[in-house]
Amino acid sequence: MTFQAPATGRSPSPRSAARQGKAAAPGIAHTPPKPPDIGELIARLRFAPQEGHIWLDNQRAALIHLSTLESLRCELIDALGLREARGFLTRMGFSSGTRDATEARKLHPQGAARDAFIFGLKLRTLQGVLMMEPTDLMIDIPNGKFRAEIQWRGSFEVDSHVSVYGVSNDPVCWMQTGYLCAYASSFMGRTILFREVECLGAGGGLCRAVGKPIEDWTDAEDDIRPLQPEAFANRFSTLRKAAPNVAEANSLPMPTELVGASGGFIAACHLLKKVASTNATVLFLGETGVGKEVFARTLHQISRRANCPFIALNCAAIPEGLVEAELFGVEKGAYTGAVTSRPGRFERANGGTLFLDEVGTLTGPAQTKLLRAIQERRIERVGDTMSRPVDIRIIAATNVDLMEAVKAGTFREDLLYRLNVFPITIPPLRERRADIPLLTDHFLHRFAKLHGKDVNGFTERAWMALYEYDYPGNIRELENIIERAVVMADGDGQPVDLHHLRLPVTAMLRVGDGGTLEREGRGGLSDHPALAPLLAQVLENKISLQDVDDLLMQEAVNRAKGNLSLASRLLGMTRPQLAYRLKKGQPETDEEFGTDSSTSP
Repeated sequence: MTFQAPATGRSPSPRSAARQGKAAAPGIAHTPPKPPDIGELIARLRFAPQEGHIWLDNQRAALIHLSTLESLRCELIDALGLREARGFLTRMGFSSGTRDATEARKLHPQGAARDAFIFGLKLRTLQGVLMMEPTDLMIDIPNGKFRAEIQWRGSFEVDSHVSVYGVSNDPVCWMQTGYLCAYASSFMGRTILFREVECLGAGGGLCRAVGKPIEDWTDAEDDIRPLQPEAFANRFSTLRKAAPNVAEANSLPMPTELVGASGGFIAACHLLKKVASTNATVLFLGETGVGKEVFARTLHQISRRANCPFIALNCAAIPEGLVEAELFGVEKGAYTGAVTSRPGRFERANGGTLFLDEVGTLTGPAQTKLLRAIQERRIERVGDTMSRPVDIRIIAATNVDLMEAVKAGTFREDLLYRLNVFPITIPPLRERRADIPLLTDHFLHRFAKLHGKDVNGFTERAWMALYEYDYPGNIRELENIIERAVVMADGDGQPVDLHHLRLPVTAMLRVGDGGTLEREGRGGLSDHPALAPLLAQVLENKISLQDVDDLLMQEAVNRAKGNLSLASRLLGMTRPQLAYRLKKGQPETDEEFGTDSSTSP
């Protein structure tokens, strides 16, 4: 069973009562909540045969024959080779692990991180992939510490690989390793790397993987490579070198690291590699703050022009009267104040790359002059009588729909065709939630080094707020939030907490006094005014939520005369959900799913 993220890219908000890892007050016994068993997961499955859909809460699922995945694996190996196929399948597992970590936190919101982590692994069992058994697990989110050893048997990856290619020299559970990397990283808010140290497919007695923070590995190059959609992305080894002093850090060049693992990010990286070896004009499309300039700089660095200049120009920042001078240069005496000749951006980028950011803001006359320069590859300085040849690659970026601008008459259609030779769209961060754990870890390490702060990760509530926030300013906003948090943090080895983040007041999320994460606009009594008297009586008489739940379900069953299907429709839930909830209030010997509840996994 595979799971597809919903269209919104968001999951219901997690809630936490004991997130901060603080010990209970002296003399007060603390009993952690019992982790839900797999029966609760089964109760959350919903089948809609009329629509052809299967759902696990808000995650859409699909039943796929394992033979299909086995065929896919073999075709990938035969077509791409072992190395490329391993990377593809590892990243495929990574995508699934991120979603399951979010689902685990939602399904077990009140428990400790360790319990929720173990409980979430049962999703893999429910999906029919395999059953994982943690033999060693230490998870300390506030202090950024993690270590796990997880073993499993019955891997279809082993079966399909051995049956076709025989016993391998190296572990072959690639999807599972990628899944664990993403699953643990999404829990911790920092990059966790798993290595399969023993594998049935390589002659071992079982399959076993060890996971810990990426900086704790000293020989992880082979383990990092499958997480890189291209060689220029996710270069985690460069992020964990010894921190420079503040003066050295301030002198470092602008970072150009591409970090991510989502489908949209991987697609953009593949297109980047495809066009890098050519001289084609590239147009980056996407909202403000998605990282268009970082992609442009990376494209220059991996192109044949890498040893030549990269010149960037923000078209929106140039006064209308100076656009021509900035682009093409000025001859001495061309106008009052032109006391010396100076080259423009085209000349300065000769042999290299000219990046025109926010190109959609250029005025009509500036667009005409730019079009001519791109077509002829020759420019004239302002006040000059001779033209000069230029050999440059044009990379443009915009956050506006240029086709709509053409229809509105604010952008030249012929210039659009010159710029739109090879478009690359970079999706917004809210559609790339799988990238958030990697990006937050990346920015935390960068700014901790830059500002000389000793910061150990994030508290649970801080991390969940970062994961659930919608980021209207995209990666630029996330970068700003993390830098401010590092500056605000004490820097004595403590984690970044929620109050360090200083999320905007207008954010889509708000955090309650108890650290509970909630969404605004969820609705209330204004949506159900008839419930106001009932809720008032429940609260005034201190009737427990469990009693209300039990009485409501029993009344529905009575009205339906024992017909659980009808009763479940009255309550707006599925029959398995109702049956499971009724079962929880009955003796342990009651068997609803064919096994005694005391033996549920």
